[in-house]
Amino acid sequence: MPNVITEAKIFSCTQSRNLAEKIAEAYGTKLGNVITSTYSDGEFQPSFEESVRGSRVFIIGSTHPGSDHLMEMLLMLDAAKRASARHITAVIPYYGWARQDRKDKPRVPIAAKLIAKMLETAGATRIITMDLHADQIQGFFEKPVDHLFASTVFLPYLRSLNLENLTIASPDMGGSKRAYAYSKTMESDVVICYKQRAKANVISHMELIGNVEGKNVVLVDDMVDTAGTLTKAADVMMERGAKSVRAICTHPVLSGEAYERIENSKLLELIVTDSIPLKQESNKIRVLTCADLFADVMRRVHDNRSISSKFIM
Repeated sequence: MPNVITEAKIFSCTQSRNLAEKIAEAYGTKLGNVITSTYSDGEFQPSFEESVRGSRVFIIGSTHPGSDHLMEMLLMLDAAKRASARHITAVIPYYGWARQDRKDKPRVPIAAKLIAKMLETAGATRIITMDLHADQIQGFFEKPVDHLFASTVFLPYLRSLNLENLTIASPDMGGSKRAYAYSKTMESDVVICYKQRAKANVISHMELIGNVEGKNVVLVDDMVDTAGTLTKAADVMMERGAKSVRAICTHPVLSGEAYERIENSKLLELIVTDSIPLKQESNKIRVLTCADLFADVMRRVHDNRSISSKFIM
């Protein structure tokens, strides 16, 4: 029988509804109809209100904590599998729990691996995600993973600023590869922050490797959680003579006192994507949409075309 490409159908988890609507619009279609019923004890049940039999289904939803976001994705994958969808792609702009990608001390889980197996067991035949906390998480999956880089979104904006004496910075040693990639593309200098943590989300000491005097510095990271690292790095750089400090972070987790820290910090601007919806507005936070990037990749995947041009670091 000929390999017939059927119409793709796009559905959204509740936590990513706004982004999913933008992706569907950029794709040139409308979101599929899903109804979620909730029991009085908090249990919920998503239901596809249209046929997906034999279709390629894209289910869009970030899996940031709490666990309801992940659970909703798993239930929708299972529902699509049981409704006989031919291909089921989990589109996860922010892959939550990714910081637990290894055993950094005895008797702890590797949550990123566990969730990969849960997604596959639920029915995902492909994963599309963006700026994983660690690249090697792709290896936790047995199914194909399209790992996109938000630099595709950020670099045009960064160029539009026309910053003189631009320097790219990494807020920690783990992000040095990302910082070097940005600096190579922008033909700029690069500096690295070295930090020591007293415990999770608490920095005890930070040093700067490189010169920022008279420079317009742009910090680059995959995510911003409590904003402690970013604001501390901005303070250190301004003390060392930087002209200005901005930050580019793909995923705006922004928990705890993050918004207050950003408002009171020496950061001129925090630039993020809409992979996670903001909890509140801030004059210092600029949101760039990743909808066009995901829509283009989803269209190429559906048409069996190459997406290598989107892997711009």
